[in-house]
Order: sequence, then structure tokens, then C-alpha cells
Amino acid sequence: MAPFLAYEDKDPDTHRVPLVLVHGHPFDRTMWAPQLERFPGTRRVIAPDLRGYGASPTAPAVTDFSAFARDIEALLDELEVESFVLAGLSMGGQIVMDCYRLFPERVRGLVLADTFPAAETPEGVRTRDAMADRLLAEGMRGYADEVLERMVAPYASAEVKAHVHGMMTATAPEGAAAALRARARRPDYTALLPRVSVPALVVVGADDTFTPVSDALALHAALPDAELHIIDGSAHMPNLERPEVFDAALEEFLARVDARQPSPAPPRL
Repeated sequence: MAPFLAYEDKDPDTHRVPLVLVHGHPFDRTMWAPQLERFPGTRRVIAPDLRGYGASPTAPAVTDFSAFARDIEALLDELEVESFVLAGLSMGGQIVMDCYRLFPERVRGLVLADTFPAAETPEGVRTRDAMADRLLAEGMRGYADEVLERMVAPYASAEVKAHVHGMMTATAPEGAAAALRARARRPDYTALLPRVSVPALVVVGADDTFTPVSDALALHAALPDAELHIIDGSAHMPNLERPEVFDAALEEFLARVDARQPSPAPPRL
């Protein structure tokens, strides 16, 4: 059965640990454009559009947050990718944590960017539900206009702003609304973090107001084996705003994960 998620799969014949990139809300896999350019050639890189986003279908709509993780698992099964590093930003980071909750034995490293582990507060549930109603009633443009200069810093380049705004306005309101409702009812991953047995990289933009540096500090402190990178000159999307700095941190982390992998068995004679 063909996977129903749209995705990029670059350099499938390389032998280092594959990198799987999980985008945030309300974006698509092109959020990872700098990384999809930088890392193939050294390792396999897979970037799906989540259900309801990008070129992936909006139906059946996600109702349980864990469906995002199960979709990624099914895609990786179809692609015969047994183990991998998972990287996610914002909602994508929470999906990465859910993946680790559901199939930790397959994960070789975690990259958690501009995200946080706690469940939604009652006020947060109401806010996300109200936003879902608004997107269905009004579409994406008004929301995109309002949050653009929080998603990326006001001083971000015009090119980056146009890319981010374009992703948001291209997202189907039905997919975004369904994800908001599911995300509002996601599990609390706080108790999971001390049990993470693989290396982790925590990244945050210094000027992020959605998930501020204090969230990243708490996330870093809770993980047994984690590095923290605070990226100056960026807000909620440092992988796009400061890709050279983000990629350098990611490259160093991936090298550390590669070094932990057992050497392949010699061929039989």
C-alpha cells in the first residue's frame, strides 16, 4: 500500500542514520527547505507533509494527536526505514515526542526546536478551539497576517517572511482546524523526558515569544543527554531565519549520533 502522506525522500542509498523532519503548524515540508538542501549527500533525509497540511490529504481528519505519529510510523515502514533521528519544530516537536512515546526503540536521536512538552491548559484548549472555529469561518489569511512577525522575527528577511506567509495561507483551513483541536487534547510529555535514552538536541530562537528560551531551558534540564543551542537573531523558526547556525548545530549533533551506532557486521565469506 502506498503511503498517503506526501513527502520528500532524498538520498535513500546513503548509510548514515536517516534524518526525519517534522514540520510545525500551519506549515508544510518546505519549512525545511534549507535542511533539505544541506543534508542530502551525507545521509537520507525524509520530510513528510503532515495529514491536513501541504500536499497530504485533509481527510480523514486527524482527531487524536497520536495519529500524526502513527502516520509517520506508517510512512517509515513503507520506506523500510527501521531507525532514524527525528527532528521537529513547534507542533512538530510535540509530534516527535509522541513518536518517542509510541515507538522509542526505533529512534536514535531527538531534535526538539522551539517546542514544549506540557499538556494544554484549560484556557489553552478554549483558545485553540476558538482559533479552529475562526479558521474554518474566515480562512487562513487574517491569521497569517497577524502572527507572521511572531513566527519569524520582525527583522527577518523579506524572502523568509514571504515563504512563511505563503505556507500559512496555502494551508487548508480544515486541516489546520482539525490539528488545532487534536493538539489541544494532546498528552503531557513531561514525565516521558527523563526516560529518553537517546541523545537530544534542544534548539530555540533567542527572540521566540511562542516558546521562549525559558521553555527550552526546562526541556534541556529534563532530558538526560541533551545539548542546548540558543540561536540569536531568530524567533520561532530559527531553521529558516538562521539556517547556517541551525544547520551547524544539527550537523554536529548528527555526527554524535552516527558515532554511537554499532559498526555493520562484516560480510560472510
